[in-house]
Amino acid sequence: MVCEIPRWTNAKLEIDTSTPFNPIKQDIKNNRLRFVPNIFPYKGYIWNYGALPQTFEDPEHCDPDTGCVGDSDPVDVIEVGQDVCEQGSVHRVKVLGLVALIDGGETDWKIFAIRADDPMAQRLNDIGDLESHMPGLIDATVDWFTKYKVPDGKPLNLWAFDGKPKDAAYAHRVIASTHEAWKRLVHSDPTISTSGYSLTNVSVESSKHYLTPSIASDAFKKLIDRSPGQMCPDPPHPSAGDSPVATVVPQPAPSKWYFLRGDKVTNSN
Repeated sequence: MVCEIPRWTNAKLEIDTSTPFNPIKQDIKNNRLRFVPNIFPYKGYIWNYGALPQTFEDPEHCDPDTGCVGDSDPVDVIEVGQDVCEQGSVHRVKVLGLVALIDGGETDWKIFAIRADDPMAQRLNDIGDLESHMPGLIDATVDWFTKYKVPDGKPLNLWAFDGKPKDAAYAHRVIASTHEAWKRLVHSDPTISTSGYSLTNVSVESSKHYLTPSIASDAFKKLIDRSPGQMCPDPPHPSAGDSPVATVVPQPAPSKWYFLRGDKVTNSN
């Protein structure tokens, strides 16, 4: 997994699939950096949160179990180990199971996993082991994802399978399926839309988006220096255009604690 968000932090960071080389960036909404709120009794993200490389939740494929299409992103990973991971760090993980969030009518898989080098990794092999050794974590995870958008005025999130977790074998099947979708994407298979994705890479030589290390190095320097010219052979993202870049308003991470009763905030200003 690639860690996008370290445990106990609030900044909403994710791999930007529309930008060359897919950097981790903080989400922006209305020219403001996005943070998740602190909802009692939680502080920020309650686990290390990241993504599985080389997976893709296909927005044109309706999953037969959830009845919803994919959310156009890599598969999310909830890493439950004892250490706080660094943003951008890469880890081998053991898959334990998953839950399936339904976000805006799209399937958003959440894989439970633990770092392979964690002291607890040998004891955790499936979703039942997670509940046995870390009681309450699965329920807290479902509760967190159900409520975390409410302070922003949005409704409670919904779940496939009534929020009940699936085991490791099921999770591995989802990973295999989304990996196949990623292969179709990176090879520009005609059965899958590539619009809006930067597929530049240095690892899949059979992909037309592959760059040799020397060309990739030059393209990366141009990206960093914001030099004019074509940085990669991918089409520009539709949102880019020629319009000036909006100014982002800086702000600190939130410190307020929100209390909820059902889908209502009880201590709003």
